[in-house]
Amino acid sequence: MDPESQLTELIPGLPDEIALECLTRLHYEAHAVASDVCRRWRRLLHDGEFYYHRKRTGFTRTLACFVQSLPVQTEPGGSGSKPEKQPKYGLSVFDPVTEKWDLIDPVPKYPDGLPLFCQVASSEGKLVVMGGWNPTNWEPLRDVSVYEFTTRRWTQRVAMPATRSFFATGARDGKVYVAGGHDESKNALKSAWVYDIKSDEWTELTRMSEERDECEGLVIGSEFWVVSGYDTDSQGRFKDSAEVYDIAAGTWRRVEGAWGVSRCPRSSVAVGQNGNFTSWDAYEPAVQIGTCGVDLVDRVLVTGSAHQGAPLTVYVVEKTGQGPNGKSTKIDIPNEFSGFVQSGCLVEI
Repeated sequence: MDPESQLTELIPGLPDEIALECLTRLHYEAHAVASDVCRRWRRLLHDGEFYYHRKRTGFTRTLACFVQSLPVQTEPGGSGSKPEKQPKYGLSVFDPVTEKWDLIDPVPKYPDGLPLFCQVASSEGKLVVMGGWNPTNWEPLRDVSVYEFTTRRWTQRVAMPATRSFFATGARDGKVYVAGGHDESKNALKSAWVYDIKSDEWTELTRMSEERDECEGLVIGSEFWVVSGYDTDSQGRFKDSAEVYDIAAGTWRRVEGAWGVSRCPRSSVAVGQNGNFTSWDAYEPAVQIGTCGVDLVDRVLVTGSAHQGAPLTVYVVEKTGQGPNGKSTKIDIPNEFSGFVQSGCLVEI
């Protein structure tokens, strides 16, 4: 702590220990206003250690964030809103406690819609949007943008080291891991990198043992799993194996038979009761098409449609000690959040 900060009490008349506990209990939506109170509050609220203090004491909030198609408004006098033939995508968030839906402000570089098929990941209360295709000309992008929920602001970050699409992502401890996908020539990739959100730096990791295009990523404990995917010469024939990166050791291992669903794993990989991977659509028959699941620690939010052309449905599935096999509850969706969900991630703010 610098000498200047010691001259100012966090809250006049209170010991700093008690003042810290008061600020810890602030809802994250109040952080942007609280940051303007004084420089010391601003430094505290933006400090990563304060985030982890809130997490340890149970005062973070867990939300689901979705890349979701947006409705387009009709002309005045029209019949409301309807989806576009080639939809534009935005970022929506859902709070399972309050059942409140909200939209995140657009990325400044893409005010009319997110890059198509961009990847999203979240760590330490921040949302990272990476890659995708330019929605105007479908050229692959290397852009990285970070959204800070407590300030409600986007920042443009250093670009990805190379172009890749349909890659696996996972986040842990302020870092985002990426692996696989394909390059601008549609060649499947073995390469992997890690992005440090705080330092805004990319570091290359050792490569996987084989190519994995259209793979799915998730972090389980201290491991980054890259599930299924296919080689350049076998497009559409998804592997049943996975590769696992040990974050502490910096090494990969291959796991045979990890994905036995014989379909694309993207946005739909669930951890079953026995620790095996399955698809989220196994838990709810009304989400068989366009299935997307977001694990919210004590429950799972599952979205999708019963059949092609059916409306979007959203369910909260309670988790028991053996996995997401508890009660399933359908959630009401406002019209402006009824568009197709492309992907999603957990955000702990």
